Parts: sequence; C-alpha cells; structure tokens
Amino acid sequence: MSDQVHYELFVRRKVGAQWTLDMATEIRSHALAQAEEVLNSGRAVAVRVSKETLDPETREYRSISIFTKGMVDGGKPKKPVEEMEPLCVQPADLYTAHARDRIGRLLESWLQRHKATPFELLHRPDLVEKLEASGTDLQHALQKIAIPEAEARGMSVHELIRNFQGLVERSVANLMKAFKKGQLPDLDKEGFAKAAERLAADPDRAFLLGAGVAASIAPAKDWSEKIARLLDLADAAPAEPKARAAALAAIETPLAEIIGSKAGMADLLNTADDLGATLAAMTRLAGGSQVEMLIKVEASVRNCMPELSGTAKRLGQWLCGDNFPTVRASIARRVLKELNGVRRLKPTDAESEIEHLRALAMSLTAAAGRILPAEDITAAFTTRSKTLLNGDFIEALLGRDRSAREEIVMLIRLAENVMGAVNKRHAARWLSANIQAMRFEKEMRQGPDTPSVKLAALAALQKSLTRSGLVVEDYGPLCAKLGEVGGMVEADARLLSLLARAPAPLPQRLALLAKLAMGEAGPTGPVADRARLEALKLARAPEAREALAASPETLDLLKGLVQQQQAA
Repeated sequence: MSDQVHYELFVRRKVGAQWTLDMATEIRSHALAQAEEVLNSGRAVAVRVSKETLDPETREYRSISIFTKGMVDGGKPKKPVEEMEPLCVQPADLYTAHARDRIGRLLESWLQRHKATPFELLHRPDLVEKLEASGTDLQHALQKIAIPEAEARGMSVHELIRNFQGLVERSVANLMKAFKKGQLPDLDKEGFAKAAERLAADPDRAFLLGAGVAASIAPAKDWSEKIARLLDLADAAPAEPKARAAALAAIETPLAEIIGSKAGMADLLNTADDLGATLAAMTRLAGGSQVEMLIKVEASVRNCMPELSGTAKRLGQWLCGDNFPTVRASIARRVLKELNGVRRLKPTDAESEIEHLRALAMSLTAAAGRILPAEDITAAFTTRSKTLLNGDFIEALLGRDRSAREEIVMLIRLAENVMGAVNKRHAARWLSANIQAMRFEKEMRQGPDTPSVKLAALAALQKSLTRSGLVVEDYGPLCAKLGEVGGMVEADARLLSLLARAPAPLPQRLALLAKLAMGEAGPTGPVADRARLEALKLARAPEAREALAASPETLDLLKGLVQQQQAA
C-alpha cells in the first residue's frame, strides 16, 4: 500500500505568488517536518502538505490537504468584472447626459478654446465644421476613447475607431441636413415662446429647440454672457405647460454644463482665486430660501456668504423655485467635489478657513434634501476635516506670535468644527500636546495677569472643551489638567487664604468663594475643592448668620454650592 500513497509539499515564496511544488516523499512525518523548516527559515510565507492517493482502477491521484500554515490566503485577488456602459450606436445616443460628459472630457481643450459646451457642439453646425477642419482634435479624441474601451471590452482598437467614426459622420450628417433644410429655428427672429409652442408636439422638439438655444447664445463673448442669454430665454418661455416644459428643458442642459465647469462658474461669480468664497457663493446660489433665512439669523454665516449680483443674482432667483433641478444638482456636485479635494479654502488665512467651513456646513445642512442628501454632506465634511488636522494647517493656524493659552483657544475652535469620531480624537491629541506642555503651565503660573484673571481663563477653557463635541473620554483628562494648573496658580498666590481673610464684607467674600467652588470664577479641580471648604467654613462662623440674612443673593449661592456638593 505504501507505493500507492505519497506526500507533496507546496510552498508560496512571497505574498501573491502561486503555489509551487517543493518536494515529494512517501514519509508523512518528513513532509510535515520539512514544511515547518521551510516556513521557519523564511524561505516561504506559506506552506501546504497534501496526501496523494493513487486509485488502482482509474490510475488517477486523489489529493487531500492535510497541513497548511502561513499566509495561505495571500494569492492574487481576482480582478472584478466591471459593469460596462453600452456603447453609443445611434446619433441620438450622443445627446444623452453620459455621452455629453464623455465628449466634454475628450474635447475639453478644444471646447475651452471656442468657449463652447458639448451641448453646443452637438447643436451648432458652425462648431461642427470648425472641429472637422481642425484636423487632429477629433481623431485624437476618438483614439483616446477607443484604446481603453477596446482593452476593457476585448475588441480591436481599429474596429472601435471605425464604429465611432461612422457614428460621428451620421450625427454630423443629420445636423447639417436639418440646417440646410431650414429646420433649425431662429429664436431671435421667431421668438422663443412661439418656437416652443410650435414645436411642443414635434417628436424632435428637444433637438430642434436645443439647436435654436445653441444658436441664440453663440454670439456671447464669455460664459457669464451666455448664462445671461439663457436666462433671457427663460424669461421669454411660454406659459402653456407642455411648451414651457420643453422650453425650459432646452435651456437647462447648456446651463447645467456651463455652471458645472470651473471656468463657467468662476466667470459667473468672479471668485476664481478664492475657493472659499466660490463655494460659499455656489451654496448660496443653489441653497435657495433655506440658506437665505440662515444668513438673516446667523451672523457667522452672513459674514462668509458673498452677495450675489448681476447674472448670478438672476440665476439664484430662478433656482429658488422648482426650476432647473439639474443645474442645482450640478452646483451641488461641484461643491461636494471640492470639499472632498485637497485644495485649501483660504490658503493664506487658516482661521478664516475654519469660519468658512463652518458656514458651509451650516448652510448645506439647512438645505439638505433639496440639493444634497444629508449623508453625502456629512461624508464630505468628514473628509475635509482631515485636511484641517495635518501639521501644515495646524502650524498655519497657530502662527508664531500666539501665547500658549491663545493656541489652545484656537485648537478648541478647531475641534468644534471638525466632523467624524476619528477627526475629533485627532483634534483631542493636538489639544493634549498643548495643554500638557510645560510652556502652558509656565505661562499660566508666571504670566503678568492677576491670579483671578488666570483662574477665570482656565475656567473658560474648561467650559469650551466640554462644548467642543469631544467625547468625555477625551476632554475629561484635559479638563483635569487645566484644574491642576489652576491649583498651582492658586497655591503660588495663596489666593483663597488671602480672600478668606480679606477686609471685605463677609457676603462679598463668600460670593467670590462660592463662584470659585462652582467652577464659575475658576476651574474645577483643586481650586474648586479648596474654595468650597473655605466658603463652608466662613458660612459656619457665628457672625455669618446675620450677614447672610442681609444678603439673599449670597445665601442663594451657598445653597447652590451645598446642592452641588450633595449631588457630587
């Protein structure tokens, strides 16, 4: 029987490598020992021993794995099968949103040079002629799309290029045929309302009205003027519901393409060099009445939101209603894209960047559901928060001239405005490094301010920490450290002893001690504990009863102090 069974040792030399046969033996213990030796020596990252039994009838071996060890699951993962978009096969396919987006990316440089959008290229005979006359631009675009498509689909590059060339030729022929037959409306002569009403029942109304709109905005010298011309057409749209819907749909597509481009938005808002102001203006543009109401009641948002004027204000008025949802979506996607990116909102002013980010978060949250899902907003600001916690931004935020306490104030402000549990924890680590630093302790103990001012500042820091959104596991130790520093400040000045024996009236001394004990005039911790003892000691003095009877405010403070002690 022994000659019918043997054992094979397979090894994986490195992560991702295939299994290879290392040895075969008829002795089980030898195969297992060799497997351990190969793995321990580092000559392989994984080993496998299999028992091979010969079937006397079929003369085939049956394999059973009897031992595996190491990174046995480290093989190369299978490449996922991508869901491929269907290829464009008819001229009408080029007019879909997906196809226009692809055209815009393939011919981006050419379209920018001619101040045109993919929508205009598909509807303007003059632009088509210019593209064909350019020689290489169209051919390069076809090659750029054909090569990756051919690889992904397992097709020939030349075959795909021929298919795309045929599609382009048929699309151009259709456009030129309609142009030569005079089927494309002239909106400047006929009027937009009349043309829309005439074509409302035509099955090709989208193409025909689109050609009329494209021709109407062609004379514009810049993107802002094109938007203004589109809004003029919108103002002239017919009132009849079916015709009006067709008219506004013909305007919405080019408007969304212009608004969705960086150049178009920058020209409209005139904020090309200021990403923070650009995003704020875009949010105000798309947010509608929800953002306008927030601006009225929230000063911090009002200070960050630029006023819309001219064409941008006209567009904002149109977007306040239910018109042009695709345009609002285009603006929203652009805002999300920038928030998920790495560009600084205010490259030269880190503090202003935090304020703008806070204003954007409040505004987008107020308009959530109208322009963006709430979960997308949260995810975008969580991603953006990561950029606020890197060393370069922290260094820019703190600067070089701030005191240790001012740096902590700024870091607390930062912690308040970052989103996500991981980012909050990271912000807490920055705070811990500064609060635990000897520089802060030395500044608080040896600084020029009076002890009472220092204690009040420490109490303010504690309150800010508890409101910063950090979890108690993070802010608790930081508040305790602030309390310890407060105890050192008080001990250095012997403030409580001096206050208890001061020549001031007893109610006044008790009131100050009670405020210190309750964490109002000083930090919680050693100072508050010692102040409570001193206050209760003074309150039990024989002369205190008459003094407290004459000062109800001080008596109320003492009652609150006793209740706080009992609750603790």
